[in-house]
Amino acid sequence: METFDTIAGRRSVKKFDPDHVMTEDEITRLMETVILTPTSFNIQNWRFVLVTDQEVKNRIRQKGYDQAQFSDCSVLVVICGDRNAYDQDPDRYWAAAPAEVRSAIVPMIRGAYGSSESLRRDENFRSGGLAGQTMMLAVREMGYDSCPMIGFDFEAVAEIIKLPADHDIIMAVTIGKALESARGRAGQLPLEDVVFRDSFR
Repeated sequence: METFDTIAGRRSVKKFDPDHVMTEDEITRLMETVILTPTSFNIQNWRFVLVTDQEVKNRIRQKGYDQAQFSDCSVLVVICGDRNAYDQDPDRYWAAAPAEVRSAIVPMIRGAYGSSESLRRDENFRSGGLAGQTMMLAVREMGYDSCPMIGFDFEAVAEIIKLPADHDIIMAVTIGKALESARGRAGQLPLEDVVFRDSFR
């Protein structure tokens, strides 16, 4: 499938086949692709909780306004971010780079993020959003469908997945085999409403 077709074909599916099981090889292939998503300074601050246990999916559905996607999907991915990833042996993020590059960049990581909790949280949301889009496009390319989800009690789900205190939940993505196609597109704004050349009017 061509990239443009994959992007156009990605839709938010609401009804999944609850009996379909993704193989471990498929899940591994998906996640090996997702972790190619770019992050600032390559700090790879996203964290992914893959929920396949039916009981856990059902509990999350209860905290997600009883939306069936949560329990009927094959894999429910809770995309999170680690606010302290920048300070966790940052040399490893540049381990394959030449020594002179590593010695120049690694100190910049702590310099950029060490004094700003809000910047670290913002970076989690930037990185997590990019990872979510990579995930949904890869899922589509694999012949599956997905739905990005923010309609749930974040605090309750954090408790269910035992989210560490220095992590943020960014969103959830439900993945599986569609039972029904997505509804028709609701309507895209014209380019002139959203695209500006050099500056706003």
